[in-house]
Amino acid sequence: MKRIEVTNLAIHSSEGVIINNLSLSVSENESLTILGETGSGKSLLALAILGNLPPMLTVSGSVKVDGKEMLEMPASEAASLWGTTLVMLPQEPWRALSPLMKIKHQIAEVFRYVKRATPATASEDTHQLLAKVGLEQHAPKVPAQLSGGMAQRTAIACSAATGADIVLADEPTKGLDTARKDDIIALLKARKAKGCLLTITHDVQVAKALGGKTLVMQRGVVVESGDAEKICSQPDSAYARALINAAPENWPHQEKQTNTFSPLISVKNLSLARGNQTLLEQVNFEIGAGEVVGLYGDSGSGKSSLADALLGLLPVSGEIRFHQPLARHEKLKLYQDPPAAFSEEATLRTLLHDIIKLHKLNPPPLDKLALELGLTPNLLDRTATEVSGGELQRIALLRAMLLKPKFLVADEPTSRLDPITAEKVTRLLIAKAREMHCALLFISHDVHQLNNVCDRVIAISDLSHKA
Repeated sequence: MKRIEVTNLAIHSSEGVIINNLSLSVSENESLTILGETGSGKSLLALAILGNLPPMLTVSGSVKVDGKEMLEMPASEAASLWGTTLVMLPQEPWRALSPLMKIKHQIAEVFRYVKRATPATASEDTHQLLAKVGLEQHAPKVPAQLSGGMAQRTAIACSAATGADIVLADEPTKGLDTARKDDIIALLKARKAKGCLLTITHDVQVAKALGGKTLVMQRGVVVESGDAEKICSQPDSAYARALINAAPENWPHQEKQTNTFSPLISVKNLSLARGNQTLLEQVNFEIGAGEVVGLYGDSGSGKSSLADALLGLLPVSGEIRFHQPLARHEKLKLYQDPPAAFSEEATLRTLLHDIIKLHKLNPPPLDKLALELGLTPNLLDRTATEVSGGELQRIALLRAMLLKPKFLVADEPTSRLDPITAEKVTRLLIAKAREMHCALLFISHDVHQLNNVCDRVIAISDLSHKA
């Protein structure tokens, strides 16, 4: 029985074709993974299946869920299926979670109002679900107190609580360490056994681990489809081969800087806690002016919190010393969650021009910088909600480059990018940092990526000396 059936789907914007003549189907107890580049229309396909496409797009073809045509269905009728028949695991969990409610209450609400569970049953089921995703100790926290990976797992738990048997998962493992990624893959496989699963990802290893069928998209067109194991191991298309070869472990090593760095930041006996939880204790290290330092560790290990402490965004005990005075705009952070760092009310070009005016910068060639980052300049004339997560992450990098910082924290800067784009953006980030003689703290859960591009790599577990 076909649960999802897409036939000759075409989606156009005023700027051209986004998805061109796409057909696919997902049957009961089947898994389909859509693998492809950032901005290729993968997330729009998921919105089409939900019956929730933006109204400014032109659509043709057919999208059926359990035989019901979603493209012609009234919005209220489509919405009645959400959480009962099908559920979307969004790419940006922060947009799907209440910022004011404890995560245990958000998940319990799903059990109570979607599955009609009693308060006691909802509480017990919530506890079990949080344990499955490794968040039982974080149940009393609100989303702002979570790392990006924890927020991702919370959104997954909320979707699992619905019990809907058609699951659409949009980049479900981005920003997660290997152990947490494996946990989420196991959870998704269990959901497939109760219905069907359509996963959107740029991670070849995720596609391989989920198994089933895989479909490879490039620029809105299917370039290859078939068995996941075959495509992820021996693909026929040049683009699929390029995706596999662009995995960070295959990147050529960046030449390391061999000069001696004068200290820019010295950290002595730093301890950091959030609530009643001690994240880091007795941390000591230095970062040199112009040095590229990699920082890796598991999801939720305190990497982002340490970076925030260095930028003066979190209170700490101990000493953080800058060896030269830096203006506020010379200490910057590329956030792990780019939607939280952009206003949705103005175009991206307007926001960038505001930065230029505020800091009295010479007007830079924005379109040229956009092209260097693999972005078409017309993307700057959209709002933050009208571009993909990967595109917005690169625009965040563009914004940081305008201010020519002396210290830049890049927090999982490529987690939303396909491997080909990730390598290009990483190389450009390193090149720009060196060009500006900017100290760069590059945070990632992927040690292969860091080893290939950084002058020095630190494990956060080696920094902290908790009793």
